[in-house]
Amino acid sequence: MSTNLPSPTVVDSAQFTKQFFDSYGVEPLEFPAADVEAAVAFFQTRGFDRDASEVTAIAILKQAKLDEVPVFQLLDTLKNANNFQISALISEILNNNRPSSSVLGYRRPPNDQDVKVRNVAA
Repeated sequence: MSTNLPSPTVVDSAQFTKQFFDSYGVEPLEFPAADVEAAVAFFQTRGFDRDASEVTAIAILKQAKLDEVPVFQLLDTLKNANNFQISALISEILNNNRPSSSVLGYRRPPNDQDVKVRNVAA
């Protein structure tokens, strides 16, 4: 005779403690939908695909919030930049928000002597 008893569920008693410390000191970032869509559209018109546009837009939105600059003002200053200048700026922003063991790079145009070149760490 077999009985169908429910299997005991394993409860991690430290689950709430882990969640608390994983998010300790981290404030959730919230952005107006119009800001997000404008930033994503800006990068899509510059040739970024949708995923890259979203990741880049979030990086720009975070940086704008840290610098206390309206994102539309930041995008207005970028609208006259060429694609290389935008790539260089995005690389700098992403590098400032990454561990120092992992750095993004970009190629320097042959006629531009003032551009820093970074190596990509594997």
